[in-house]
Amino acid sequence: MKGFIHIYCGDGKGKTTAAVGLAVRASADGKKILFSQFLKDGTSGELTRLKQIEEITVLPEEQTFGFTFSMTEEEFEQAEAYYNQKLCKIISIAKNYDMVILDEFMAAYNKKLIDNKIAIQFLKEKPEALEIVLTGRNPDQSLLKMADYVTEMKKIKHPFDSGISARKGIEY
Repeated sequence: MKGFIHIYCGDGKGKTTAAVGLAVRASADGKKILFSQFLKDGTSGELTRLKQIEEITVLPEEQTFGFTFSMTEEEFEQAEAYYNQKLCKIISIAKNYDMVILDEFMAAYNKKLIDNKIAIQFLKEKPEALEIVLTGRNPDQSLLKMADYVTEMKKIKHPFDSGISARKGIEY
């Protein structure tokens, strides 16, 4: 079976949730999933549950850097080196999985924290049957053209707009 490229994007809530749901669905069918995040601290609730599912491998966050807008130049360079190394690791082991989920890929791609040429080459040359899921805001046009599925989550209304902070178990 041919694997496709999925993009979950937009300004609305649910990009990661959709990717996690797809991982759970695929794991229930015995598919092996690699789940990795960029620019997150590795503490969100879904990771705890995903790690309990035998068919899902969650790459641990060995370093966290915070928001890119608050990084010093040195921190940005460290983050760039870390995420490029992480991407290369993902590429080297992707053939062992049926699905690879790269959560917040768009942020890493857009901020040039990963080598965009390497990322594009990986997507173009992925194993035939590999399903790839990319999440994040503002996907580049070249990524949109490569994708087989593009789903945009659009915010209509959100409690954050009324000053309500993110709630554990709901927004993270």
